[in-house]
Amino acid sequence: MFADRAKIFIKSGKGGDGHVSFRRELYVPNGGPDGGDGGKGGDIIFQVDDGLNTLIDFRQTRKYIATAGQPGGKKRCHGANGKDLVIKVPEGTVIKDFETNKVIADMSGECRREVVLKGGKGGLGNMHYVTSTMQAPKYAQPGQDSQELWVTLELKVIADAGLVGFPNVGKSTLLSRVSNARPKIANYHFTTLDPHLGVVDLDTGAGFVMADIPGLIEGASQGIGLGHDFLRHIERTKVLIHVVDAASTEGRDPVEDIRTINEELKAYNPDLQRRPQVIAANKIDAIYEGDEDPVERIRQVFEPEGIAVYPISAVSGKGVKELLYGVYEILKGLDTKPIVFEKEFDTNQLRAGANLPYTVERNQNGEYVVEGPRIEKMLGYTNLESEKGFVFFQNFLRDSGILEELEKAGIEEGDTVRMYGLAFDYYK
Repeated sequence: MFADRAKIFIKSGKGGDGHVSFRRELYVPNGGPDGGDGGKGGDIIFQVDDGLNTLIDFRQTRKYIATAGQPGGKKRCHGANGKDLVIKVPEGTVIKDFETNKVIADMSGECRREVVLKGGKGGLGNMHYVTSTMQAPKYAQPGQDSQELWVTLELKVIADAGLVGFPNVGKSTLLSRVSNARPKIANYHFTTLDPHLGVVDLDTGAGFVMADIPGLIEGASQGIGLGHDFLRHIERTKVLIHVVDAASTEGRDPVEDIRTINEELKAYNPDLQRRPQVIAANKIDAIYEGDEDPVERIRQVFEPEGIAVYPISAVSGKGVKELLYGVYEILKGLDTKPIVFEKEFDTNQLRAGANLPYTVERNQNGEYVVEGPRIEKMLGYTNLESEKGFVFFQNFLRDSGILEELEKAGIEEGDTVRMYGLAFDYYK
């Protein structure tokens, strides 16, 4: 079974907590703090595996969770780092945020390995918080929380040229003739339910990759039939080869077939209709002499639009060589790099605490009151009387966007900020 789409849950490892401890040795009555740092949590990493060509494994396993970092220990012992979790996917897999459908990473081209979720940083032990006024700090930094996300994996085949057309027009036969691909071929609709790739080798030593995209039907762009599953694979192809039944062996009009396919491509992704196209007028060996020449009719309609028409017989091979060289000439004028989808979703914004709710309001005394569950928790374990503790809290306010919100609310230097009983003056 070919699987080209899956939904999975991924979660990085939490950072280990810093440790609070003090030296307790004979003849050292006033030993200083020696609490060690926590270990870093494991990352979630996606990596291309050339031995894979489907996403079938993700149908059985849905959750992928990296290990957490270990807490720090006494005697300045550093907690062990969590182990990274490497998820292997076939080349061409696009990772998207499930909620927004935005691209997180496209595992294509030069992108062979991508850290999608970073593990939480380990917390600092109390040995880091010694100051001239605080010789025995009794607190340590907790480990940074993990990141988690539901993502969609979509496999979009990577090919230079894509064969498109209605079912049973001869796409699979053409691919099997010109390449090493061996798709199933039979005389009934939807024989091909999986995309097939084949390498086309030309006499000159050049070549290109061709994909047989399963047959499209009217309404495919609205998801009718397997429309979206099929159309997904056309998005990377640089040249579209419309294969049509020029002999109308099933009673369909080849001109209308091409128009219908183009409308479906346009409705799914307007950029697809702007890709270079050629028409392979197939089954010319089934055209009877004396009838109106359907190939000439196709030419009259589409060649004025800049679309070349090649009469072929995928069964006998007639005209196929001319088609392949025509496609290769178009490809020579295009960018050789594969089409890669740009990153749209930055998972760094998921860092715990950055998107937790908080409120910024101004009270009757002109003070700016900031409240939220993460802020209350932070105040509970941060020693604001120490210089390092206060700097740590300032960094939290900046990273979580609270300082930016205060500035949007109109705060000025010298104004008072109040957080759960704590009040301080605002200065940049």
